[in-house]
Amino acid sequence: MPATVWKGFISFGLVSFPVRLFSAARAEAVHFHLLHRKDLSRVKEVWYCVKEDKPIARSDIVKGYETSKDKYVVVEDEELKKIAPATATTMEVLQFGASDQVDPLFFESSYYVATEGSGAKPYALFMAALAQTKQDAIAKVAMHNREHIVLIRPSGGGLILHTLYYADELHKSNQSETPKAKYTAKELDLAKSLVSHLTAPFKPEQFQDTYRENLERLIKQKQKGQKITSTEQPRMAQVVDLMEALKRSLEAGKPAKDTAKQNRRKKAAGQRKAA
Repeated sequence: MPATVWKGFISFGLVSFPVRLFSAARAEAVHFHLLHRKDLSRVKEVWYCVKEDKPIARSDIVKGYETSKDKYVVVEDEELKKIAPATATTMEVLQFGASDQVDPLFFESSYYVATEGSGAKPYALFMAALAQTKQDAIAKVAMHNREHIVLIRPSGGGLILHTLYYADELHKSNQSETPKAKYTAKELDLAKSLVSHLTAPFKPEQFQDTYRENLERLIKQKQKGQKITSTEQPRMAQVVDLMEALKRSLEAGKPAKDTAKQNRRKKAAGQRKAA
C-alpha cells in the first residue's frame, strides 16, 4: 500500500466525501553516499551548537524564526497544529474553470486522489460532472506546512490533483523579452514544415534519462575495473544561413520511409534515362 500524503475530505456545495492523496510521480536519480576520501568510510551528519561548541541531539532542536540579528521567535510543533486552517482536514472547492484555463507554469506536484467506503458514489458523481462539463475544480488544502491552491481534474478513470504555485511565487522578472527579429515567409514555411515532419503522439515511455543511464554505466565500469566510456558532446556551430539550416534540418527530420521513396524514384528515373 503506497504511503498516504494527505487524508481528509473534499467538499463542494453541501456534498463531501473522504479522500486520500498518493504521490503520482517522483524523479528518479542515482543517489550517492558521502564518504571520507581517506578511508572511504561513511560521513555522518552532526547537529552542532555554535554557542556551546559541541554536538547536540536531534531532540534538543526547535524551530526558530529570525526577527532580527540573532533574535528568534521559537515555534513548537503543537503550536503549529493549533493554527492549522480548516483546509488541513477538508479540501473545499472554491470554483470551477475550463480544463485549459490554467497555465502549466503554475503546476507544482501531482497526486492521485482515492476514496473509500461511503465516498464511492459522490467521488464517481464529482468525477463524472467534471468530465462531462469539461471543467476542473480549484480548491485549497493545507499540507506540508503550507496551504496550497490545487487543481483537481478527471484522468484515466480517476481524479488527479495538482498543487499550484501562487501568483507571487512565479519569477516573472526572470523571463526574457521576445527578440524583435524579422524573418521571411519562406523561412516560416520551412520552419512549419519541420514542425509537421516531427509531429508525433507523445508517448512518455519512449524517452529515457540518458544522464542516469550513463551514470549507471560509469558505476558498473568502475566496479569491474574497466575503462570509462566518455560521451562525445555535440559541437553547435553558429547559424549563418538560416534558410540552409532549415532545409538541412527538414531533410534530416524526414521519416526513413519518405527517404526510401525518394531514393527509389531517383533510381527509377536514372534507369529510364539509361534506357
